[in-house]
Amino acid sequence: MLATKMSGIALCLALAAVTAACGTGDVSPQPNAGTEEAAREAAKKAAEGPAEIVFYTSNGDSEENFNRQYGDALRKKFPQYTIKYILSGAKGQSLETLLASKTRFDVFMQAPGFFESQAYPAGIQYDMTGLIKTHQLDLNRLDPASVEYVRQSSEGKAYFLPIQLEGMVLFYNKSLFDKFGVPYPSDAMTWEQMWDKAKLLTRKEGGVQYFGFGTNSSTIQGMNPLSIPLADPKTDTPTINKDERWKRFYDYFYEQPNKIPGYRDAILEKIKGFPTLDMFVKDQTVAMFAYQSGLINVWEEQLKALNWDIVALPPLPGQPGIGSMATPKLFGITSMAKDKDAAMIAIQYLLSDEHQKELARKGITPIVTSDAVKKELGKDSVYKDRNWNALVQYKFAPLALRPAYYSQLNAIYQKHFKAASLGETDLNSALRSAEEEAVKAIAEFKNK
Repeated sequence: MLATKMSGIALCLALAAVTAACGTGDVSPQPNAGTEEAAREAAKKAAEGPAEIVFYTSNGDSEENFNRQYGDALRKKFPQYTIKYILSGAKGQSLETLLASKTRFDVFMQAPGFFESQAYPAGIQYDMTGLIKTHQLDLNRLDPASVEYVRQSSEGKAYFLPIQLEGMVLFYNKSLFDKFGVPYPSDAMTWEQMWDKAKLLTRKEGGVQYFGFGTNSSTIQGMNPLSIPLADPKTDTPTINKDERWKRFYDYFYEQPNKIPGYRDAILEKIKGFPTLDMFVKDQTVAMFAYQSGLINVWEEQLKALNWDIVALPPLPGQPGIGSMATPKLFGITSMAKDKDAAMIAIQYLLSDEHQKELARKGITPIVTSDAVKKELGKDSVYKDRNWNALVQYKFAPLALRPAYYSQLNAIYQKHFKAASLGETDLNSALRSAEEEAVKAIAEFKNK
């Protein structure tokens, strides 16, 4: 499957309740086929154990991090289960190696787009709709945008479930605000007010160039608040020169910084690019930086040298109460799973309020919508005094479908937007060039 396709597919995974598995074309037979009584018996047997559940992700996440977020909690909750984790990357095994050696793993973990581009071509996806019904998992408790993504990307089935979220927030360096006498940003700040502060903080002082605002262009593009897909999922065609929202996106995140007095001259003279995360955290020459909230956990040590806090990324004009798209972490039971009911029991626990509170206390955005769970955000973090409400201040924008060639198109769009912003070409030419290059990239992907 090259991209998620909607045409001709009935979307039967409802938000209110999950009914029987829909349609045909699943990659493996349902183990719970038959009577509902047989399915309940299988679930009961799986709950009693013993069972071995093997988790795997191809993103290189460490075993230490897996255990901190999931493994230790599952072992404590289910002593009858053996929880294993296969480490990918240099010290572990690649997805291709595992598949070639027929090494079993029961749960595949990945981000949107990457799950589909890896699991679908390999044929290891499995429709969990029947399991969701048998185990009475209530999807109404979860972030609606993420559940809708499940429905659409799984063609109305349920090849994965979201476990946690990561949205974009606005990090800021309190020391720079103090240095230049600018009031700190707030969760209630508007888009225009953010730029007013950025203008005051973009200056040269003592031979050092400071920037009021920065962001990672690839990240903000993939999680853009406008919910623009990189390609049309029905036709596998790039949207860059067809969807007018890309011009708005360019204006918000490229042109508006360029309009700040001194900003464009500074980036052309000093970095020939844009303010980076390293410039924010290490050099401390960027006052505000829009980035994923997960940075707090990933760069826990690096952030200790910085006097920082966070606020919600202000909604774009015309989109009150809407933040960025969020990136959920997806867990999908594989077609090769040995005990699918046990795997579902484990996933169901990870989605429980009990475990979601544990994740929230670590500073991870919960997938459940419960206010009681959200109030736990950051309580066990070394940065417990930060403004954790910023992570959930606004509703997440709908998550655009991500095609299997997502990373290629994201890089192409980023390159041409940058060229236009640096004055190497005009915007219309950049859009046309990006479209031509994206068409070729999609064709090459299909011919692999």
